[in-house]
Amino acid sequence: MSTRIVVLGAGFGGLELSTILSEELGDGADVTLIDKGDAFVFGFSKLDVMFGRETAEAVRLHYRDIAKPGVRFVRETVAAIDPEARRVTTDAGTHDADVLVVALGADYDLDATPGLAEGGNEFYSVAGAERLASVIPEFSEGHAVIGVCGAPFKCPPAPSECALLLHDELTRRGVRDACRISFVIPFGTPVPPSPETSAALVEAFAERDIDFITGRRVAAIDPARKVAVLDDDSELPFDLFLGVPKHCAPEVVIASGMTEDGYIPVDSATLATRYPGVYAVGDVTTAGVPKAGVFAEGAARVAAKGILSQLRGDESPAPYDGRGVCYIEFGAGRIGAVEVDFLSGPRPTGVFGVPSAELRAQKETFGATRRARWFGT
Repeated sequence: MSTRIVVLGAGFGGLELSTILSEELGDGADVTLIDKGDAFVFGFSKLDVMFGRETAEAVRLHYRDIAKPGVRFVRETVAAIDPEARRVTTDAGTHDADVLVVALGADYDLDATPGLAEGGNEFYSVAGAERLASVIPEFSEGHAVIGVCGAPFKCPPAPSECALLLHDELTRRGVRDACRISFVIPFGTPVPPSPETSAALVEAFAERDIDFITGRRVAAIDPARKVAVLDDDSELPFDLFLGVPKHCAPEVVIASGMTEDGYIPVDSATLATRYPGVYAVGDVTTAGVPKAGVFAEGAARVAAKGILSQLRGDESPAPYDGRGVCYIEFGAGRIGAVEVDFLSGPRPTGVFGVPSAELRAQKETFGATRRARWFGT
């Protein structure tokens, strides 16, 4: 009888792990991949939707196109997780696992920032980005505030990219001089592990007259007065607010008892949880790396190899190294990158890739290879 492997979540982590198990085990795999959605969207594609470069439908990769030996995708909503029994209850039934992998990502807690849902706009969900695709073209004068409402948050460079792309959009329409852009972030720098990358972004903000406010988060929105209240009680009036909502683990994960301080603790070397036969990868964990798809993918590779080594009696794989490359939109069609290493040394390090046509091509290849690998497109 084959080992039953149940994977919760079909994001970067769940897709990569399921693909590796299929490649290695073929029809001998017994993988059930569960997600409540019908399609996957790259995080960077939300900016494309938001600024009108793509439609929401054009960037959706439908799960119905997954056709991998030994992998069965089911569109169901996870209602309960019993990590001790490795049993998952969904809105359609139950799934018992010999190996359970939790890759459900992080959700957005709009209620944690009073007034955000009523008086601001978030651009981290596909729906939010799609709404903004019709809002941004109508903004032609006044103060735009890009504000981070809590940390940690997914794709740390994304709000910096938003500020630079908004500058481009307003410049293209000839209204930039009538608009002010401010960017609020709780960190001291845009990309803390890489001083060089941070310096390049700060320089880009200065060149474009973007006010960069560090060490502060947006604590509330006052919709009536159109004011963003920061965590030091200072206020920023705005005409357009673009927010990064506070993140949290999905409620079903918290209810399972697996979390500590809001997320699932894992062995950062193996991605194993404290429950035998249960792994967790990606944004739902505290693995010592940023919440970004490339790190979820890397963690999934290590978890998959660990599962395979147990099934085959092989040696344990090399520990997760916490390395990844994040591509960064610098505006004016330029793409930079930061290659970060979070776990192999005494402290995180990052190497900056100067914006270039070569890096733009690399980013396009990054997306294309994963579309082909996970969806066959």
